[in-house]
Order: sequence, then structure tokens, then C-alpha cells
Amino acid sequence: MKKLARDGVENLVPYPPGKPIEELERELGITGSIKLASNENPLGPSPLATEAITDRLSTLHRYPDGSGFYLKSKLSKKYNLPPEQIILGNGSNELIELAIRTFLSTGEHVIQAFPTFLVYEKIVKGAGAQMISVPLLNFNIDLDEISKAITSKTKMIFINNPNNPTGSVLSEEQMASFLEDIPEDIVVILDEAYIEFVSDPAVANGLKLLEKWPLLVVLRTFSKLYGLAGLRIGYGFGSRKVIDYMNRVRQPFNANTLAQAAANAALDDMAFVSQTLKLVKEGLDYLYNGIQDMKLKYIPTQTNFFLIKVPLGGQKTYELMLREGVIVRSMDSYGLPEYIRINVGLPEENERFVKTLRKIVS
Repeated sequence: MKKLARDGVENLVPYPPGKPIEELERELGITGSIKLASNENPLGPSPLATEAITDRLSTLHRYPDGSGFYLKSKLSKKYNLPPEQIILGNGSNELIELAIRTFLSTGEHVIQAFPTFLVYEKIVKGAGAQMISVPLLNFNIDLDEISKAITSKTKMIFINNPNNPTGSVLSEEQMASFLEDIPEDIVVILDEAYIEFVSDPAVANGLKLLEKWPLLVVLRTFSKLYGLAGLRIGYGFGSRKVIDYMNRVRQPFNANTLAQAAANAALDDMAFVSQTLKLVKEGLDYLYNGIQDMKLKYIPTQTNFFLIKVPLGGQKTYELMLREGVIVRSMDSYGLPEYIRINVGLPEENERFVKTLRKIVS
């Protein structure tokens, strides 16, 4: 197979997703497990979204709207951006892949901070290009070092803001200065999957940067805030030219009918959005206090997830938590073997997590 596969694929490993509840309970013969591993919305999907799905079930024999007219129109109105500057994807993951397929050639270089979202490197290497990783500085993205890593071979830069798995953020001033300094022919992918959870008003907002930097692509998702992870629906913003070229590569009907209908309705569900943000804020306060009571170190976040340094190491803690029916995320694959990552759950799930972790570390 090695001779058949394209360069870069041989050394790839499958993406390690958070363990599904069903899989854990099947393996251990237990019930009542909880999952705080994948940064999902603990409230479930937006109620307006589920209503919209039900209303569209009878149309499943028809192909989806390939242009995404209604959803793009709703996004256009919400963000005051022409529909021609908006693209839909089968999750923002597909848009990451679309950007790479559109602009990146074999042998070219891409830069990312590390640790960050693991999918960037996987897709870049799978495309036969080279990923250059710049270490974080005190758990923050180091834009100065990223700038220094740029060479004549650099075609693209990935910035995850807020960054997964650290929850750290870059300010608008930092991003604007960075974009001003780098060469004009580099495509910058600004992944804002968690931007709606940010409470700091100084944090960079990609929409405000688009007009001045035509090779900036901003990615967002309905998976987190709106609870639609299972439908795989994301969207991106860019200049008309950038979006036009990405649409030339995009497969027809990539955003399915139910996903488009659910996302369209979810944008109107402000009550659900407010409830989610309130839950996350209160949950973080509770979890921070619980971690502090155990004398453990954690990394403050601007998202719905955060890192905890655990004395037994991330993988061992993960395995012990599994036996208690609590799914967290070991950070070994992110190069942080002393840490686990958890997302905010329902109040009772947060309480169970704290109780279980206290039992394990003591």
C-alpha cells in the first residue's frame, strides 16, 4: 500500500475523536455514563432546529439546495455580509479541507501553532504539503514566532482563535498587526469555531478584518453553540474571489437538507443561545472552584472547555475516569501528556466530574 498512497499519507494516524458514550457502555457493561470530552452543547440541539428538521423530513427524496440560498441569506443578514462572501460546508472541517484543496500544492508549506486543532496537520500532510508547527508560548499562540517561520515556500497559515485545546485567545490588535506584517500572498485561515463563547470584547473578530485582508478566510460552525454537531454544518467568510475559487472545488450538495433547515432555524433561537452561554459561564465557575479545592492547576479559558493538569498524567486519568463512567479527553495526542481537557456539562454532570476526579487524584 505504501507505493500506492500519495506522499504524506503513510505516516498519518486516524483522528482520535472523543469516545462515544455508547461505545464505553458497550465495552464496560455499564449505564448512565457522561461525556465531557468533545466540547459539545450539554443542552442538546436548539429546539427550533429540531422542529425545522421534523418539518423537512418529507422532502428527503429531493436533493438539497446546492446553493444554500436560504441559510446563506440568513447569515448574510445576521453578519451584514453579501451572500457571495459566504460558503457552507459539511461542518467547518470540510471547509478546512476545501481551502487546502483550493490553494495548496504539493510541497508547499503551511504554518500552525501547536498544540492546536489536530485536523489541520492531518489534511495538510494528506495533501502532500508540509506542516510547520510553532510551539505555544505559555499556552498562547505566538504570532511573532509564526511570522519568523514564514519562508518563500509558505502558502497558508492556520490560526485557531480561540485555540483548541487551550482556550486562549488573540486580540484584534494582535491579529491586525500580524496580518499587516506577513506577505500579502499567504492565505490565512482563521478558525473561529468557539468565538460565540468569548466574553472578552478585545478578542479578534474575523469579520472585522475581512475587508482589509482579501486572503483571510474565517470559519465558524453550528456544532458548538447551537448543538448541531451531529448534522455537520459549518460556514465560512472570505472575499468574493476566495469564496468563488473554493466553490469551484466544493462538491455539489455538500450541506444536506436537514442541516441547512436546522441551522437556519437555530439562528433565530436566541433563547437557546442565552441559556447555553449562561450554563457555560456558571459551569466554568463551578468547575474552577472544584479544581482549586483539589489544589490542581488549570488553564483559564474563553470557551466552553479548559485544560486541567493532573498528577497521574492525562492518559492514566482518562482511563480511570472511564471506569467510573466519565469520559474526558487525554491530551497526549496534543503534546500535553500531563493534562486532560473537559467541556462544561449540565450542573449534575459537572458535579459528578468533580466528585470522580477528586476520588481518582486522592
